[in-house]
Amino acid sequence: MNIRKQRKTEHLNIALATGDGPCTSGMEDIHLINNSVPELDLADISTRSLFLGKTLEYPILVNALTGGTAEGYDINLELARVADKYGLAMAVGSQKIAINDGELKKTFSIVREINPDGLILANLSAASGIKEINEAVNMIAADAIQLHFNIPQELAMQEGERCFKGILDNVARIADNAPVPIIAKEVGFGFSREAVSKLFAAGVRIFDTGGKGGTNFIAIEDQRRGQFQGELDDWGIATAASLAEITALKLPITTIASGGIRGAGDAVKALALGAELVGMASPFLKALMNGGPELLQEYTEGFLYRLKSVFLMAGAGDCRQLKTCPLIITGSTAEWLRACGIDPHWWAHR
Repeated sequence: MNIRKQRKTEHLNIALATGDGPCTSGMEDIHLINNSVPELDLADISTRSLFLGKTLEYPILVNALTGGTAEGYDINLELARVADKYGLAMAVGSQKIAINDGELKKTFSIVREINPDGLILANLSAASGIKEINEAVNMIAADAIQLHFNIPQELAMQEGERCFKGILDNVARIADNAPVPIIAKEVGFGFSREAVSKLFAAGVRIFDTGGKGGTNFIAIEDQRRGQFQGELDDWGIATAASLAEITALKLPITTIASGGIRGAGDAVKALALGAELVGMASPFLKALMNGGPELLQEYTEGFLYRLKSVFLMAGAGDCRQLKTCPLIITGSTAEWLRACGIDPHWWAHR
């Protein structure tokens, strides 16, 4: 087994066996206010959203997970079926392995075969060349491509990258030449508003927070004989703080919230806080691996029912109305925002 294939298998197995944390996503500090008289029926709630010119039935992204192995093929196939059936977006895991070994392309392309009209995102490192970008996009007829930023994980890996100069220039070249929109994606460590401002200047217009609080790739690397030996498992910006920072910039950008969002309540809070889509990976993966396609479908249906229920309880008939619902921000997230010069009360009085 080559090193990339072995690493993907190890990442998947360790992620399934390891819980989130040790830190939280911060979403427990975000509070929607119960609306006792919403004057809505559940049937009135519309969760439809438009993203990259395609209509989604729910503003949910089954976020970058896997590919490149036999198990990855099976996982992508079942997740694509769910995304197709319920009108969700989907992203594949890093496609570098299939660019290096063409025989593995089918472990990614199965997603488009199963979901020919759906919204599907490709995935490569932000350090990739434009030839690789084109190949990844063509491999799955992608609607956009996630460029992942994972410096802490690379530094934690024994075999990881150590040179990171020139990333901004490379992103600017990709933005100028990519055949589809690009999405800057963190992978569990969160974007600061300063980083977003720099990437915006480089041409990025869509951001995936990938904040702290969910799958912890430093902790995963610790279990793969990593370099940090458990000392830096709390590194990063929590998802709630990262999302609020990005929203407060008020730039003409689109934001996807991801990182430790594990339930419908957190998903709706993230949408209200400023996200256009919510990315989730672990809940779908664990349902599939623990109970097969049947449990995955059962989990998805229950999650989407709860999602609409939270819309109603907050008094929001659709995604647009949700963004006008007041939010109370408390705890460490409020403290973080104040320290950054951002007034957390703004969300309460909009």
